[in-house]
Amino acid sequence: QLVQAVTRGDGFQGDDVTNNVKTIRSVPLKLRGDYPEKFHIRGEIVLPFEGFAKLNAERVENGEEPYANPRNTASGSLKLQDSAEVAKRPLDCLLYNIAGENLPISSQFESLEKARDWGFKVPAESELKNNIEEVLSYINYWDIHRHDLPYETDGVVVKVNDFGQQEELGYTAKSPRWAMAYKFKAEQETTKLHKITYQVGRTGAITPVANLEPVQLAGTIVKRASLHNADQIAKLDIREGDKVFVEKGGEIIPKIVGVDFKQRDPDSEPTTYAIHCPECGTELQRKEGEAQHFCPNYVGCPPQIIGRMEHFVSRKAMDIDGLGKGTIEILYYNGIINNYSDFYYLTYDDIIGQERWLDNEEAGIKKSGELQVKLGQAIYALSQGWGSITRADSEKIGNEIVYLEEIFSLNIAEISGIDEKKFKRFLMELNTAIQRVAISDYTSMEDCVSVNLLIDLKFPDHQENQPAKEALKNADYIDELLRNESFQHYPKFDDFITKISDRSRISIQKKTTENILNSVEESKKRTFDKVLFALGIRDVGEVSARKIAEHFGNIDKLMAANKEELIQLRDVGERVAASIIEFFTDEENIDIVKRLREKDLQFEMEEKETSSNKLEGLSFVVSGTFSISRSELKKHIEENGGKNLSSLSKSTNYLIVGEKMGPSKKVKAEKEGIAMISEEEFFKMIE
Repeated sequence: QLVQAVTRGDGFQGDDVTNNVKTIRSVPLKLRGDYPEKFHIRGEIVLPFEGFAKLNAERVENGEEPYANPRNTASGSLKLQDSAEVAKRPLDCLLYNIAGENLPISSQFESLEKARDWGFKVPAESELKNNIEEVLSYINYWDIHRHDLPYETDGVVVKVNDFGQQEELGYTAKSPRWAMAYKFKAEQETTKLHKITYQVGRTGAITPVANLEPVQLAGTIVKRASLHNADQIAKLDIREGDKVFVEKGGEIIPKIVGVDFKQRDPDSEPTTYAIHCPECGTELQRKEGEAQHFCPNYVGCPPQIIGRMEHFVSRKAMDIDGLGKGTIEILYYNGIINNYSDFYYLTYDDIIGQERWLDNEEAGIKKSGELQVKLGQAIYALSQGWGSITRADSEKIGNEIVYLEEIFSLNIAEISGIDEKKFKRFLMELNTAIQRVAISDYTSMEDCVSVNLLIDLKFPDHQENQPAKEALKNADYIDELLRNESFQHYPKFDDFITKISDRSRISIQKKTTENILNSVEESKKRTFDKVLFALGIRDVGEVSARKIAEHFGNIDKLMAANKEELIQLRDVGERVAASIIEFFTDEENIDIVKRLREKDLQFEMEEKETSSNKLEGLSFVVSGTFSISRSELKKHIEENGGKNLSSLSKSTNYLIVGEKMGPSKKVKAEKEGIAMISEEEFFKMIE
């Protein structure tokens, strides 16, 4: 039976999500057939496209913000504290790697077949190939057909099948030599660059953003792309008004990869990079040798403040659930919090009921100056009073057409579950309304409808209402039309606008409030290295934070350290040292640390328990099979002060040799002059 399910985490520590994983229907709680007494199996939790669309439709119907993408939603679902809520989400689980001692398998493909026999769901598309030509053919096939899969994917993993050969090939410092990931080539489209704007990150780094004519790319509408920095803009010679080539790297992040110079306006001007911060007006700086410009207003620039708070609560830092970007923005812009130490002083009454309009990537999409609404959403809003088609049926209908007028040629009998009586009533009313307008006068994107057209169809008087037309022209978001005086004589206008709105008005409810308060309290147990990383010191990443915390042991010693003491650490150069000193000489940062200490956060590393220091300064590589598991053997090494390495190198002192060790390990150990010892000899060392 399933004993424990743990996430990969940061490579050192993951989250126990056993109760949540048990709710996933494709995960067997009990196995069948002849299976080992104990083993580990690894895989991935996914959220199929169909389930993701259904989940988002339900959230919109409930007035909640839709999720951004299936990948992040699946990951976030596993962290939920309420397993009953996880059970409502259509998650799936694909397993692909079995690990353990003395398993009855000798190859990767055999392990997949065994896993399937025992009741696990494994990727049906996995195949065993005999040569490189077959491998390349397989990759090329899925590069073309990857969108036929029911879930997101960005590539193919190729593995050496035989476990013995895997053992011989071994590992580099970062990855196995017996496996490689082939990333699919990103899809590319051409669109127009309307304007370059600038965003401010949590460290004050300025990122130029290309605001594009919306374009369909890899299944989503893209209207923005990062331009990275001034050098990238100059390198590509990107100008406003250009036709540009856009790709989605890894199927997720859009980027501009080039300019169609043949279509460039001869009167276009080279891009002049921003001089002042777009948020607070402070003059930007660019340090020598660095690619990005920075806003130096660390204390007063809102995106920097919010960004630091986002980083603080992130999974690899304090791991505070319930405090996503939207919630942080609500609390910050409503004056409830000013910095991340305020999280630990929040009360129930501070949080409950706070609300704000939240933006999203597909909000405010325009084509030729006209705001756009997704077809399914538009059909649902239009049909109210005209047959009143349900939201779910409206989405089904919208998925079958590209433009609204195509609805008249739709064979509704081919779409399962649609109420034909309601649909026919809607078509009759829509046909009457369309006779009053000239559809060619409006600009609608594929899979969308112009808001101008929707309002003219639903409210005939609008065509003569110039103030209302002007308000619509100037609106950046659909919800800005709510409670506008120019529209108030239209019957049920605000209700109609709410139904087609592309942003969500989010209110923090009881369950979220309780979740935030509980998670904030739980975060006080996070170790010093996590707290140090969470502080958001520029240039101090997760790995360096851990090494700094282990070296100094507590916050007081770190705050008192000078440049010479800091740069003694292997991963701390002069730039990192300068950032640490700068952070801890700032009075506001000192006050924030003081407030966090008052709330009992961990600012001291716990000393690792060791049985002895007999192996201090010695490093080991463990290879082969032993009377105990390799993980237990490695634990003995660490408990006696030794260090485990993943592969042989000149810094290795001992290779502990077990049965069935690959011959290449022995050859390399002899070549490097590394001592080889048996399991028995190792235990004599620590007696």
